[in-house]
Amino acid sequence: MNPDSTYWMKYAIGLAQQTPQPGRRVGAALVSEHGRLICSAFEGEVHGASWIRFLRRRVHELGVSSAHRVYLTINTLSADRSFELAELLEDVRIDKVYIGLPDPALTSYLGGDPVTERGRVLRFPDDLQREILEQNRDLYAASEQSIECNPHYSTHRISEAVATRLRAMGFELTRGDVNANRGRVALASLIRQRYGVEYEEADRAVGDALAAAFDAKYGTYDYAYDARAANVGWADDFMSVYRRSSTRTLTAVNILNVGVGAGHEAAVLFSDCPRITFADIAESGLANISGRIPSARAVVSSAEDLSVLPDDSFDLYVSLRTYNSSFFDTSAAASEAHRVLKPGAVIIVSAANGFLYTQRGCVVPGLIIPGTEFVDLYRGMETANLIGAGLESAGFKDPRMFPTSTEIYLSAVAV
Repeated sequence: MNPDSTYWMKYAIGLAQQTPQPGRRVGAALVSEHGRLICSAFEGEVHGASWIRFLRRRVHELGVSSAHRVYLTINTLSADRSFELAELLEDVRIDKVYIGLPDPALTSYLGGDPVTERGRVLRFPDDLQREILEQNRDLYAASEQSIECNPHYSTHRISEAVATRLRAMGFELTRGDVNANRGRVALASLIRQRYGVEYEEADRAVGDALAAAFDAKYGTYDYAYDARAANVGWADDFMSVYRRSSTRTLTAVNILNVGVGAGHEAAVLFSDCPRITFADIAESGLANISGRIPSARAVVSSAEDLSVLPDDSFDLYVSLRTYNSSFFDTSAAASEAHRVLKPGAVIIVSAANGFLYTQRGCVVPGLIIPGTEFVDLYRGMETANLIGAGLESAGFKDPRMFPTSTEIYLSAVAV
């Protein structure tokens, strides 16, 4: 049997460990369609030179013009801030590209980046990304991708809150256990297996823990720590997306807003809408928005299970920053969204894509790598692509993506 992709990811990480001098540790491997190594390189293999120099030399010596896959631990920038992977792609036609992390010096989306311009680029899984971070800890800790200076994200982590809540119920799970089983089903299955309880009991415990964790973090959310505090035009961004997705005014449609948080966005966007329903698992946020918009209907419900709402009921489904929440099941949520929407109705969801770097007063693009204090520049785009695929699988058509300074919007039409 040929080695699988995980094997080659670990192989590239092992190569990076061979870097002889302190500094950036990077490994790269070119693999054939038969799962055999063509050639490889690591940072410093040629003294004082980047991995790309040695790999390109080997490619030329071997007369290689194509490869099935390349595995690269870090998408590195050269001294002139061009992408070294792009140099390799000029020499070799490669079917699939696998990337671990962005370069720690990468602070914004740049032209010429294969990850954003090539199309679908596959990523290393979270546990292997954390290994790469550990190999290069000092470099990332000193970069703008570190968020240790932001107290909100270091003290209000969903995984930690869920673990704490479950321990209070008698299930002694660590934050590492929770991070390794980030789906609701996976976490409930772990509890059932470890403690011998019925699955239904384990699932209720996980549901209660998630509701409490999200209520604690978002029910009274402080927007001073939110990246949208640095984007005063975020409401205009939403309205621009809506106007490009529908010809009807917001006040004329029956709206379902899923994932209310503290109610700030809903109050700004939907205060004048006469027909609106809010759904959330966090009761504090629902209480906040019900106080601001008394005519609205509020239901305690997760996005993945809207069974309290009937089929074909709404003209517009909005869910901002919920689809990239911890422990979220995109497939189930998209199916429920499709069920409750009328044919021809519009769905608009967004994925967060930035964190406010409070000490520097700027936004760091990307999303946090679970279990770390680092932001991954590519994670927001990757998440948006996965959400778009989930919407299509659920039966939506014409998915479109609208990147903004702090989040990525997606819209589609129910059929």
